[in-house]
Amino acid sequence: MPEGDTIFRAARTLHRALAGKPVVRFETALAQLSRVDDDAPIAGRTVERVRSVGKHLLVELSGDLVLRTHMRMAGSWHVYRPGERWQRPRSAMRVVLETADFQAVAFDVPVAEFRSGRALARDPALSTLGPDLLSDAFDVEAAVRRLRERGALGIGEALLDQRALAGIGNVYKNEVCFAGPSGALRKERCAGPSPAPLPVPVSGSIAAGGSPAGGAGRPSSAKSAGSRVGAPTSARSASRCPME
Repeated sequence: MPEGDTIFRAARTLHRALAGKPVVRFETALAQLSRVDDDAPIAGRTVERVRSVGKHLLVELSGDLVLRTHMRMAGSWHVYRPGERWQRPRSAMRVVLETADFQAVAFDVPVAEFRSGRALARDPALSTLGPDLLSDAFDVEAAVRRLRERGALGIGEALLDQRALAGIGNVYKNEVCFAGPSGALRKERCAGPSPAPLPVPVSGSIAAGGSPAGGAGRPSSAKSAGSRVGAPTSARSASRCPME
């Protein structure tokens, strides 16, 4: 599953391509989006901002309308020039947002909905999330408190709980535990005599193109805004993230 850093980069790519520009064409294979488009057309609205919240990608449109997508395991956003050949088959297309300069295409995205900004703020999918590690407003104290509240869990399990920290998946969980005390993945608990500082300052690293292992990383493709980057973790155990 794409993790918070991948969604952050995808949102940044989409924002640079679309922000401030009117939508000239909207297409979708999803009935719930088509119904909204029929009642209040998407074409003609301006893309105001594209941002990420944890593993959620939000496209904010004029007229108080937000497109929320979650990529789950197989979804991705691609950016193309109009008329450019897609790298994925048309049968995988779920959403097309086109401006005069670019096409943003969501492929195999299983979660996509239009919401007003107010309704989205109340939606448990976002309102229950913990502090977003890639947000400029990331609250370290709140993050540590939420982790300590899950004191019965191992550190690895707690890091995957999106209600504690938003955006971490198996890649970062594995790297944090691998870099931490021996046995942290299975033995150490979040509750203890004193909270340790969070070991990985990720926002600056990811914004600069860093990888989970601390290397230079591989920049995300403009063609595939949702492609995976960073170091492989095949040699370390992994599990599903609760409350994705």
